[in-house]
Amino acid sequence: MKSTRRKFLQHTLLGSAGLGLGVASTSDVHAEPLTDAAEPEITQDIDVLVVGGGTAGTIAAIQAGRAGAKVLLVERGSQLGGTMTTGGVAFPGLFDAWGKQIIAGIGWELVKESVELDGGDLPDFAKVPNRHWQNQVYINQFLYAVLAEEKCEKAGVEIAYYEFPQAVIKTDDGWQVDCVGFGTKRRVNCKQIIDCTGGAEVVGMLGFARLREDERQPGSYLYMMGKAHEPGRNQIHRLYVHGADSTNSRTVTHANLTGRKSILAQLRAKGQRLMHMQPETGFRESYRIEGETMITVNDYRSGKKFVDAICHAFYPVDLHTKNGVKPEPLKPGIVPTVPLSALIPKGSRNIIVAGRCVSSDRLANSGLRVQASCMGMGQAAGVAAALAAKSNTTPLDVPLKQIHDMLRTHGAIIPGDV
Repeated sequence: MKSTRRKFLQHTLLGSAGLGLGVASTSDVHAEPLTDAAEPEITQDIDVLVVGGGTAGTIAAIQAGRAGAKVLLVERGSQLGGTMTTGGVAFPGLFDAWGKQIIAGIGWELVKESVELDGGDLPDFAKVPNRHWQNQVYINQFLYAVLAEEKCEKAGVEIAYYEFPQAVIKTDDGWQVDCVGFGTKRRVNCKQIIDCTGGAEVVGMLGFARLREDERQPGSYLYMMGKAHEPGRNQIHRLYVHGADSTNSRTVTHANLTGRKSILAQLRAKGQRLMHMQPETGFRESYRIEGETMITVNDYRSGKKFVDAICHAFYPVDLHTKNGVKPEPLKPGIVPTVPLSALIPKGSRNIIVAGRCVSSDRLANSGLRVQASCMGMGQAAGVAAALAAKSNTTPLDVPLKQIHDMLRTHGAIIPGDV
């Protein structure tokens, strides 16, 4: 399986880059001018603002849009997908546990379509693998990013790249959020915010409690070295960037520069060519919220069925350290759940999170942070925020049955249904 995984990554990451191939064709497309392109400052009224277009945020935005909400998705980078695309971790498992699929919905729809359009293979979830990674689903990261944009467009989601909130003010109806990008100032009046920044950055801006240890798991920088005329010998490499910190632009810059400097030194030392390099470090760990419920590692290991569970999670306890990683598999039959209240910052209203910043202790988070469970959280957050906006309430006050019913309508698997 390791050789199969390597071949997949070589195909996905490398393509024809660096092989000395000429330009096959040139084509043209015309971008219609934007009506407000000359305006340096714009104001808009929406229902749901999703901050962060990574694994969870993309799914949250699509779901909220499909639920009928007017949605704006703000992403400070240049594409959707986060860890799977910009970070290059293009194997977003795990969607199954113990012989059955336990996470589906919009995230699975997008992953499945990416694999099928790329001519790839999907694992047989009816077979319980010997090792957890054997049921990973491998995707083409570039295709995933553009398919995600297409699904946002069809759901009526507006995407704003290169922008990020600078200030958030509570209003009678929700929030006033001032976002800034180069040449753009955008004032957003919204009813609900979904914070999918990975480190709960909007939650932090609002002064709600966040948690983080002094030590963080290393980030990973994926790259490929090899020889241009011997593509079969090109190899994917993963560089651990210890001390990688995603707190702000300065710490992310530092992590990226540290990783690239090391990669350059290895190229020179080995006399090889750089065939591919992801644009930035993939981060495993950052701030987590202190939520209305805290998921502990004992909850995770025991597969606790929370009364307000909105999705499953499934992955070994998987803490990376300076000494490497020794995944701790879950016991047979155990399938953890994620409660809605773990997505709600303690004492807050009209804001919900999704993704690795879920309220959890460090060891529980090491299993919860993987992409499939983050997609499940994102879809649930999208439903809760859209329903809250429609009924002028806060996500935690939306009847759980309404959330479950809408999730089922959009293909999600609710704990207790399998």
